Amino acid sequence: MIAPWVRIDVPVDPSAPVAQYWLEQELSKAQYQAGRPGLFEQILRSFLDWLQSIVPTSGPRGFPDVSGLVSVLGIAALAAILVIVFVKYGAPRLNRRSRAGGELFGEDDDRDADALRRDAARAAAAGDYATAIADMFRALARRLDERAVVSSFPGTTARGFARGAGEAFPVAAGRLGVGASDFESVRYLGAAGTVEQWERIRMLEADLRDARPEHAESLQELAETVR
Repeated sequence: MIAPWVRIDVPVDPSAPVAQYWLEQELSKAQYQAGRPGLFEQILRSFLDWLQSIVPTSGPRGFPDVSGLVSVLGIAALAAILVIVFVKYGAPRLNRRSRAGGELFGEDDDRDADALRRDAARAAAAGDYATAIADMFRALARRLDERAVVSSFPGTTARGFARGAGEAFPVAAGRLGVGASDFESVRYLGAAGTVEQWERIRMLEADLRDARPEHAESLQELAETVR
């Protein structure tokens, strides 16, 4: 006698649709899903498969032909350089001068670097060194932002800008730190500013206005080495 709870209608040889359904149900269980490769593994495996497909397996006289691999590695190295630059310095600005303006060190200021520089010179000529020092430091920050050397975002402080600029111009890192201190003293501490402070920031801005950042030279040397 067959127990009432035992099913006798299970097909011994299921049809293709039924078999596929059973397989999908079985593979959807947690123990199978846990063994699936992650997204990164799948991308890496696909890349390696593509790389293997484009590199010839053998060259003349049976020796491996690695010329294709060398080219691919060179391209990969250049791509890595671009990624590093993008992560560290942000996306390139194709037309920074056209959108100059916005918040700068906690204040809304629509002046570009040239206008800030002119206003600073006028203030110095009138003996208002506090305004002259502050505007010339802003002119330096805006100029480097226009050139996409050091980006200034809302919330960027004078010292934060000085640190970023110091990475681009290591030889001027100390002068940039002093300039940030002078800016803070006249802007936040109510100092009147001095001729010496004005001359320091004026010369610093002139030296860095169109100077080539050191990281650009390093990237060019690396690119030439790869090439």
